[in-house]
Amino acid sequence: MIAKAIFAALMLLPIAAPVAAHEYTVGSLVIDHPWARATPPGARVAGGYLAITNTGQEADRLIGGTAPDAQAVEVHESSLSADGIARMRPLAEGLLIPPGETVTLQPGGVHLMIIAPTKALKIGESYSAALRFESAGEVPLEFDVVSIGGQPASEVHGSPQ
Repeated sequence: MIAKAIFAALMLLPIAAPVAAHEYTVGSLVIDHPWARATPPGARVAGGYLAITNTGQEADRLIGGTAPDAQAVEVHESSLSADGIARMRPLAEGLLIPPGETVTLQPGGVHLMIIAPTKALKIGESYSAALRFESAGEVPLEFDVVSIGGQPASEVHGSPQ
């Protein structure tokens, strides 16, 4: 009886385990755990977040991207002015990824803006896109979609995946 209970519990572990990290490599760049927040139907924009590590000797630049279900993918920066007003602007020159460093795109800072998505991003699904780098070229990837206002489990628990 105990053996059956242990076996049943072990069979459930893969269901209860957190989603494993996913990473993508293009040239000397490693893109770690892309994620996005769910959007309501008809949303005009969505945000994408991830970390990019440059393992090479030369800098590269994230200049944007594409998505089959959106008008464009742009690199944006959010900031808070001295008078407390939140502002967001596209980074016309893209985002520099210095050699030997990790750059994190996150809510409230530098992030990817998915412009005019044609379908809502839904919790638990993935969203396909491709990022474009000045030197490394294009890399297709999948964003894990979490709840509106949420973060991936790895971020909540404090250990990046």
